[in-house]
Amino acid sequence: MTTRPTLTLGPLLFNWTADQWTDFYARIADEAVVDRVCLGEVVCSKRLPYYISRISDTIERLQRGGKEVLLSSLALVTLKRERQMSADLAANEEMEIEVNDLTMLAHKECGRRFTVGPLINVYNEGTLAYLAGQGAVRVCLPPELPFTSVELLAGAAKRVGVEAEVWAFGRAPLAISGRCYHARVHGLAKDNCQFVCGEDPDGLKVETLDGEDFLAINGVQTLSYTYCNLLGDICRLSAAGVTSFRLSPHSCDMVAVAQIFRIILDGGVEEEAAVRELAALLPDASFANGFFSTLNQ
Repeated sequence: MTTRPTLTLGPLLFNWTADQWTDFYARIADEAVVDRVCLGEVVCSKRLPYYISRISDTIERLQRGGKEVLLSSLALVTLKRERQMSADLAANEEMEIEVNDLTMLAHKECGRRFTVGPLINVYNEGTLAYLAGQGAVRVCLPPELPFTSVELLAGAAKRVGVEAEVWAFGRAPLAISGRCYHARVHGLAKDNCQFVCGEDPDGLKVETLDGEDFLAINGVQTLSYTYCNLLGDICRLSAAGVTSFRLSPHSCDMVAVAQIFRIILDGGVEEEAAVRELAALLPDASFANGFFSTLNQ
């Protein structure tokens, strides 16, 4: 029996206002054809207080909308209060956790199910098998992997009973740092950043010295400038054993983005037509299919 491919909406990586955050997830709950949604702060713990009081109601609304909800952990834990945040997150036994920093495993109860986020370096079969032994049921593979590695790991995941997921849409996360690039660009200190990252809802473009578009920054995070778009590779990824595809939230119409992916996963449209339709939704974006090869617009 063939398993129907699933869609995951990853955690919001950018600094949106609390009202924008709430409105976005309300629409996702009511309209988006995604199977699961990851909530929580992954990039900067200073952002969490602005919307933490709204998470409970948002979880309830998403679940009413038929979505499975996961709570995502911080990607870089450096402070005492961040360690406490991790412990508090692990203490929530009612929700499945997405682990984005392996320090979370120290807080997790033995045998408890969890998802591995794309910021964990799962580069080989040994790492995947170890995480499966710790209770991982789904692994979102790092977006920097080439197709040959994805194919190998998807096969290994199937053998150990883990679902293989790939980063299918959105600027790809490349690095997390102790420095806040956004603050530095504005001549501010990290501890007095004034949350200037909120001025760039999809990240701030970085150019090379020759003026070529290169990367994007999001607070302490480095992202790709191009938007990852695996629509043209859905068929071969599915054939390789990938069973879940991750969409990363951006300020475009994510309901429409999810609909395009769902239609192609269900075999309702050709890949090339889907790529053109997605490009029409983001006319100013540049696309690349991860680390496979550059797409032509």
